[in-house]
Amino acid sequence: MNLQKWFLSKYFKISGTRLKDQTSGFSLIELLVAIILSFLIITPLMTFMISIMNNDRVEEAKTTSDQELRAALDYMVRDLQQAVYIYDADGINSIRKYLPEYNNTNQYFPVLVFWKRQFIKQALNINSESQQSTTTVTTTNGTDDTFVFSLVAYYLINDGSSTWSNAARIGRFEISNGYGENATDIAATTDVDFQLFNLSGPGSLKSKMDNWTSASGTYTKYTQQIIPLTDYIDQSPVNSSTNPSPSCSVGQVVPNFAGTTGDSVPPTTTSSATSPNTNILGFYVCVDTTQYYPVVEIHLRGNAYARLQQDTQQNTLYYSKNNPSISMYFPQFVSRVQGNGYLYTNVNN
Repeated sequence: MNLQKWFLSKYFKISGTRLKDQTSGFSLIELLVAIILSFLIITPLMTFMISIMNNDRVEEAKTTSDQELRAALDYMVRDLQQAVYIYDADGINSIRKYLPEYNNTNQYFPVLVFWKRQFIKQALNINSESQQSTTTVTTTNGTDDTFVFSLVAYYLINDGSSTWSNAARIGRFEISNGYGENATDIAATTDVDFQLFNLSGPGSLKSKMDNWTSASGTYTKYTQQIIPLTDYIDQSPVNSSTNPSPSCSVGQVVPNFAGTTGDSVPPTTTSSATSPNTNILGFYVCVDTTQYYPVVEIHLRGNAYARLQQDTQQNTLYYSKNNPSISMYFPQFVSRVQGNGYLYTNVNN
């Protein structure tokens, strides 16, 4: 073995020994110290992150509730701008038995009911006739617009359905008159059990409209459904100190919270689908029919807190005017709409 090989072998032996000494690991005390330091650093960070995530979840629920309430309110406002007659509390009490879900008065109540003049674009064919020899020939030269009368009802619903939240919701029902070039076409496009109001004879417009009935004289014949418009409407019960019954500066409040009959009492908060206990205030309107153009003031209140619950039957948060800290969970919107008063110009009272 020459001197160079001997030197290299000694070098590698010494280097290997040093490497073993350097990778011998941590002592138990060093590991415990590291774990404690990690715990002291990570725990506050985790708490901070969880707080951020919870705050983000709350803000998302509030924002979603705001957006959905605004969209629902805008939809109702656009609908009401075509209204020709709007029912007040007395009127709804008169026609309630001819509207859907009359057998579920405690869970379904038509808060906003009105007739509207609905525009239908390009619904009719424009025909012309020409004489060719002894034959009359009819040709279609295009289409024309028309309108029909529709009865619209916005319901406040609180039925404990498992499909929707256990908060209240708003649904929309509509039946319309038919249209066409002849009686057959009109009959084919008329909704089942629709009947137009009757303005003939003596009496005020209100008395005539309050005497409306469905074609069959019952609520059971309709094939149209109450279509959900928006969910998570506040289901807080009426309470004289924390959530008092509303009042209107003009017109009548609908539902009639002072009512005692099934036709005028509003929906209730339910602990189950069959056990109602008290009235709720998530959706109500003020209707003034004394003016030439009827006016409606719509009041909506959402429940963002219900979006944060896995089981809304438990730990339900109710609105309280005495607790401003929870008001952020209950966004409220109000809008005043004026109908066009079309029927007033065609009736001698």
